[in-house]
Amino acid sequence: MAAVAVIDLTAGPGVGFLPLIALGPAFAGLAGSMRRTGAISVLAMGLCLTLGLYNGQFGDRRGSTALLGVAGVSAAGLLATAGRKRREAELASVRSIAEVAQRVLLRPVPLSVGPLRIAVSYTSAVAEARIGGDLYEVVTSPRGVRVIVGDVQGKGLEAVETAAVVLGAFREAAYDEVDLVTVGARLERALGRHLSDEKFVTAVLAELSDDTATLLDFGHPPPLLVRHDGGVEYVEVPDPAPPLGLGSLAKEEPLPYAQPFAPGDQLLFYTDGVTEARDPDNRFYPLAERAGLLKDPNPQTALDAIREDLVAHVERPLRDDAAMLLLRHRTRGDVCSPRA
Repeated sequence: MAAVAVIDLTAGPGVGFLPLIALGPAFAGLAGSMRRTGAISVLAMGLCLTLGLYNGQFGDRRGSTALLGVAGVSAAGLLATAGRKRREAELASVRSIAEVAQRVLLRPVPLSVGPLRIAVSYTSAVAEARIGGDLYEVVTSPRGVRVIVGDVQGKGLEAVETAAVVLGAFREAAYDEVDLVTVGARLERALGRHLSDEKFVTAVLAELSDDTATLLDFGHPPPLLVRHDGGVEYVEVPDPAPPLGLGSLAKEEPLPYAQPFAPGDQLLFYTDGVTEARDPDNRFYPLAERAGLLKDPNPQTALDAIREDLVAHVERPLRDDAAMLLLRHRTRGDVCSPRA
């Protein structure tokens, strides 16, 4: 509006720039509050009236038309601002409800179980409901600590419903069943009653006992093993099973894979929202190269460092949910602090 006023004063009324004063209320209505839009509208009307009187334009049609135009755009801007604020309030309410539902679904995991210290991170993609189908759970069973990390195909409430089915079945089966194969079979049966249209869930199951991590992979990205001596590798299961929900495609029963898990070692489970996150140059997030960030004595602080680095890598809101679960095998001299 200042620029239009300067041009109008220097170029004269014959140029016809006066109606462009309406740009102020128009832009204010796109992003400003009701108070700000109203103030700018009043300022625009006053500026238009002052310039019109200064130029002696109210004796002709152009001055009156400019004033009416600014008044009309100001009214439209106020109406647009009121509607936008109402929609923003509704969206904030939906997001709040969705986040509460997500927290109920993904219950807090224990921070310490036996020789394990555990940390979890969940970063939602920017979406209207901020809710997706990534899932994780830790269950202490008579046969050891059992873990699931998975990702439901699709997004929205349908994916959340499927995740609830998987988590409910896992919480029961992980405590009751004798091994991971039968746990996986229970999950497959539960999803068979729920899924349709070739939907599926990728997941990795793990059982931690003594110094061994037994893994059962259902088409999920392999966990990252960070050894106590600094070595880093992905734990590739030799014979992964098809994703849950597509068990009929398997020719034989899936085979668990035993991986040594010594004191000081760490296992990082994650969903594809982590490794498939891309920076502005379209490069994937190099998770294995960032394993050095997991050196912090506190597992949650270490995992938060990975999360912050992931967000910095993409330089924009994540396009997919990113869940991570870190299991750290406590060393003999490691004392669990209250924060851990």
